[in-house]
Amino acid sequence: MTPDEATHHDDAWFDALFAAHAVAVHRYFLRRLPGGDGSRDEAEDLAAEVLATAWRRRTDVPHGAELPWLYRTAGFVLANHRRKHRALPVAVVPDEPDDVDPAALAVVDDRVRAALALLSARDRRILLLVAWDGLGGDDLAEVLGVTRGGADAALSRARSRLRDAWEQADDDGAVAAGTPESAGGAQGGGA
Repeated sequence: MTPDEATHHDDAWFDALFAAHAVAVHRYFLRRLPGGDGSRDEAEDLAAEVLATAWRRRTDVPHGAELPWLYRTAGFVLANHRRKHRALPVAVVPDEPDDVDPAALAVVDDRVRAALALLSARDRRILLLVAWDGLGGDDLAEVLGVTRGGADAALSRARSRLRDAWEQADDDGAVAAGTPESAGGAQGGGA
């Protein structure tokens, strides 16, 4: 770490990062973990792991793109967490949604859950980063590790697949079969 980097990534920098983004990182995990008594504690632990990683790798955190970097790191932390534990089905949603978060309220809708279940994991991730976490443009590209054009294209394809899945969910009466295979096969994640 150069002296200049040390000055910009000191305790005050981390305190500001924490104050600005800790809640967003915590909510990232709350939205993606199954409901239950332990999910809030689990989300806190995973958010703490992301923030600890930000401190350890503070020279890697890009100025002006801190939140996308944190979300990308959160994606890796969540993937590791899922590998260590059991698989988490997408249809599992918290029993008690956060009433102040309209995005969480929307997920209790059976048709929304059914349409999301028909999408590939990558498409779900892209759409949820945009809809729930408010990312777009350069920030989405940063989280996905692609160019801005690649992120825009991936979002466009994911939205198109969501429209198709929405129609499928409507045609199937909230998707009785509910699996990607029943909608003509799982979409590839290549974007």
